Amino acid sequence: MIDELNTDRKVVGLKQTRRAIKEGTAAEVFIARDASAQIREELETLCGEKKVPVKAVESMQELGESCGINVGAAAAAVLK
Repeated sequence: MIDELNTDRKVVGLKQTRRAIKEGTAAEVFIARDASAQIREELETLCGEKKVPVKAVESMQELGESCGINVGAAAAAVLK
């Protein structure tokens, strides 16, 4: 379980995470290691441009469970 994601101030999923990074509302981003390379690279590049810290999570299933959903998630972000 990822303690930082135990908050109401988060978004889950690729589209919402991407939007939060672009809008400057993401404080920290979590990306699953088993997400596609294209997704990981895109989000890591965006985070680098916006200076948002990135943490790798072992699997999409673990990330989904940490976010309180019953399916896997490629990415999630804690909001400012």
